[in-house]
Amino acid sequence: MKTLLANNRYSLLKTFFLVLVFSTILIYGYFKLEDITRGPVITVSSPQPGATYDKKLIMVRGEAKRIAKLYLNDRQIFTDQAGNFREPLLLLAGYNILTLNAEDQFGRQTVEKIELTHINN
Repeated sequence: MKTLLANNRYSLLKTFFLVLVFSTILIYGYFKLEDITRGPVITVSSPQPGATYDKKLIMVRGEAKRIAKLYLNDRQIFTDQAGNFREPLLLLAGYNILTLNAEDQFGRQTVEKIELTHINN
């Protein structure tokens, strides 16, 4: 009777550890695959959409996550290690559209467009 109980405890303990290891692997894999499944993200902090500027030179700032390439008006720009970007841009007189395009390592893209107005003095 004791050996039967000991075998059941051993079997139960073995099953518990296998489930624990398997669950840990699944949870770790889920968080690692999250970057693959979500694609690139662009967050622009400056300039605000619809803003009006009287200066020609503005600074475009923001953060890009899970990207391989980042473009501002079809010109490649770069981020720091934290994913932050900061790029000067000359505005044309009148209505301007800034286009930020990000691409991840799998070719998925996201586009962020910002409309601005520049007033000549």
